[in-house]
Amino acid sequence: MSRYTLYALSLLLTALSLLLMRADPAWAWGVGGFGALAVLGTVDLLQKRSTLRRNYPILAHFRYGLESIGPEMRQYFIEADTAEVPFSREQRALVYQRSKSVNDVRPFGTLQDVYGNDYEWINHSLLPAPHGSHDFRVVIGESSAQPYSASVFNISAMSFGSLSPNAIRALNEGARRGGFYHDTGEGSISPYHRENGGDLVWEIGSGYFGCRNDDGSFNAERFAANAHDPQVKMIELKLSQGAKPGHGGVLPAAKVTAEIAATRGVPEGVECVSPARHAAFDTPRGLLEFIAQLRELSGGKPTGFKLAIGHPWEWFGIAKAMAETGLLPDFIVVDGAEGGTGAAPAEFIDHVGVPMHEALMLVHNTLVGLELRDRVRIGAAGRITSAFDIARTLAMGADWCNAARGYMFALGCIQAQSCHTDRCPSGVATQDPTRWGRLDVPDKASRVHHFHNNTLKALRDLLCASGIGHPGQIGPEHILRRMSPTEVRSLGAIYRFLAPGDLIGKVPEHAVFQAFWPNARSDSFAAPEKVQSMRNSKSF
Repeated sequence: MSRYTLYALSLLLTALSLLLMRADPAWAWGVGGFGALAVLGTVDLLQKRSTLRRNYPILAHFRYGLESIGPEMRQYFIEADTAEVPFSREQRALVYQRSKSVNDVRPFGTLQDVYGNDYEWINHSLLPAPHGSHDFRVVIGESSAQPYSASVFNISAMSFGSLSPNAIRALNEGARRGGFYHDTGEGSISPYHRENGGDLVWEIGSGYFGCRNDDGSFNAERFAANAHDPQVKMIELKLSQGAKPGHGGVLPAAKVTAEIAATRGVPEGVECVSPARHAAFDTPRGLLEFIAQLRELSGGKPTGFKLAIGHPWEWFGIAKAMAETGLLPDFIVVDGAEGGTGAAPAEFIDHVGVPMHEALMLVHNTLVGLELRDRVRIGAAGRITSAFDIARTLAMGADWCNAARGYMFALGCIQAQSCHTDRCPSGVATQDPTRWGRLDVPDKASRVHHFHNNTLKALRDLLCASGIGHPGQIGPEHILRRMSPTEVRSLGAIYRFLAPGDLIGKVPEHAVFQAFWPNARSDSFAAPEKVQSMRNSKSF
């Protein structure tokens, strides 16, 4: 059934009822009933507040009706509001409320099981800090020619192609209004990113889209031309992403439209390949040399890389290369294996990559142990929707947070999980103009802005209640976690935190460092000899 069938049927039955009423006035009920549906469908098509109603006139109201009794249905028959699959109704409702700037307070106590294992909270102070500005910022690339003052909460990487033109427009306009950055994703900088002038972080993946030669290799001149755009504030080299680390991608020829071809710098109508690995380097030292090259070509803009942690010796090799060469990225973004907006095979979504908390801890600890932490900023992304999510992540070692799906909810995403089908009902993750064309950019840009602003206000209130004036002051001792019905520990007690210098000339009593740090190499990503010998113990 077409999504317009019910609307068309209401128009037809209204007209038929009008004809029949001439012969029999009793058909007035038909004119009234079917006419009301026809008026409702027409209003749905003409209004701009709800993309869903524009794409599904009349039908969308059935969804809203069912959603309105959803809490009761789940409470008695299906699931709790706190069940994360992958985001709970409670999480999504919070984003919707804050993006619309409506009342987000809750009555009658928490829905969380405060005596259940893994319940977390932040301790408050008897001397709360005074409320100041909630526009929390962190300076990235302090020693570079063009340092950037970033918000502590930004839009994570989502490419044009994965998201619709109007979704990109709304995200960027929301970022411009709120003074935070919008990561382009590896699909390069599209015209839609440029329309509203919001700050951009240009993400460069293994396909070098926007800065590639015809054979897919890196092109320095094309890179410099894009990187010098004043709208581009930082350069982010993507090594891997949380949704599918270690996995490349293929955009079928039929989907390589003229717009996407122009944006990515590839031939129209030809299969577009994102390799699983980079061609510009193949060693940790080579990676850092490439980062330095990108920084120079960009005119000194902060340059770093994003990765999802996998083999620890590979990350250790990069860290050793930093210490040995003095070539440092301005920042590192840690992407968690919690997933992301990119569609991926089920095995990759469910079982590949280190979750964000452990990955962040490893990166933070390594830099601290090498006495490099004060020179390299760390961002983190992985299912962040609330101020508490941000506070916890900063307490574990990050300087700022990014979110992708949270901002998709702000755009009106309903977690239909049809991003890869081109049939996104809310017009966010589709290239179908009959769907994305109904996503109203001014309205959704306001929601993106409000979500960011209201979340940071909540973060300020949370920190002030804890006696803290700035996110940079929060530490692992502030966050508590219930380990069992009778045991509570702070994150500072649960995790082992290295002290400055712990990795200089020694190996700390920490399992992963004991196992892999001594044999990690700055000139190779290869596995240590011990790991190779275990692999070779098998017979083939």
